[in-house]
Formats: sequence, C-alpha cells, structure tokens
Amino acid sequence: MSNLVEIRWHGRGGQGAKTASLLLADAAFTIGKFVQGFPEYGPERMGAPITAYNRISGEKIRVHSNIYEPDYVVVVDDTLLSAVDVTKGLKKEGAIIINTSKPQKEILSKLKKYDGNVFLCDARKISEESLGKNFPNTPMLGAVVKVSGIMSEEEFLGSMEESFKHKFASKPEVIKGNMKALKVSMGEVKICEK
Repeated sequence: MSNLVEIRWHGRGGQGAKTASLLLADAAFTIGKFVQGFPEYGPERMGAPITAYNRISGEKIRVHSNIYEPDYVVVVDDTLLSAVDVTKGLKKEGAIIINTSKPQKEILSKLKKYDGNVFLCDARKISEESLGKNFPNTPMLGAVVKVSGIMSEEEFLGSMEESFKHKFASKPEVIKGNMKALKVSMGEVKICEK
C-alpha cells in the first residue's frame, strides 16, 4: 500500500492519546479514507505510559498488527522522552511531533540520535488558552494533521466540528474551545532547526 500512513501516539493515561487517535480515524473515515485507530494498553492507570496507533490509507488496509515503523510519532507528554524510546522504528523521512514548552536544544538531546524532522507544539499552553484546562490531545491532533498532510485542513476542521457538535451538543463553549485549539496548534507547530 503505497499511500498508507502509519502514526504512533505516546502519552500517559488520562491525557487523551487514545481519544485523539480515534478522533483522527473518524475524521479520515469521514472524508473517504480507510482507517484503523486502536490503543495498546500496559498497566491501566492514570499516568501510566500508553501507546495508540493510526493507519490511514486510500486503499483497503490488510495489515492488523501494532505499528513498528511509523511514518509519524506524536508525543503528548515530553516526560516520556526519558522513559520510552519514542523514536524506535520511526522512519527518517517521517517526523516526530512533541508537546513541549522546553527549549528545542533540550528536546533534541533526548531523541537518541534520531535524524528525521522534529516538530514542537506547546499543546498545554494552547489548551489552557482555548479550553481553560490542560487537554493536550486536541492541539496535538491538529499538529499531526498539519505536519503529516494526511488530509486538507478544511476537510479535517469540517469533520472535527461535526464530531464536536455531536459529542458536545449541550456545550457550545466546548465546541468553540476545541476548534480554536485545533486551529491554533496547526498555526503554531514548528519544525526544529538542527
């Protein structure tokens, strides 16, 4: 499958990495893509490292395993850089997208000699300004769509707005905040200069 894109998410229990992977799968499905979105659980407790996955393609997806050589890795919590080898198997021509407010030099030093593109997004700041709380998964969702180009921004934002309207029908302020977080993160995600 030449147009298959594989994404691996790293987060901690309660940060929404699993939810983000499922929302991304829904958004891609809505625009006619074939998708998979699934978590891998270790210890099921708040704060424990979790991994989630996406496969997105224009053709039927015939593989049903974990993703060992992702095109993109999304790190929802930068403390995982010291705890988990987040670059394991990551394709050099792909990219890693990290939620952090730390200096780029500090982040690059933790990436175990990864040579590919590294993008940073301060999802905590974006979330707190847009939603009033730290929900880093929504801004990281916008960042991965921007970096990967797996769908147009317009298609993605339209699909997400419909999804949020369905999920938060009685809370219009939550819809508005989530949409703002997506748009801001798409504008603020930046590549590291090496």
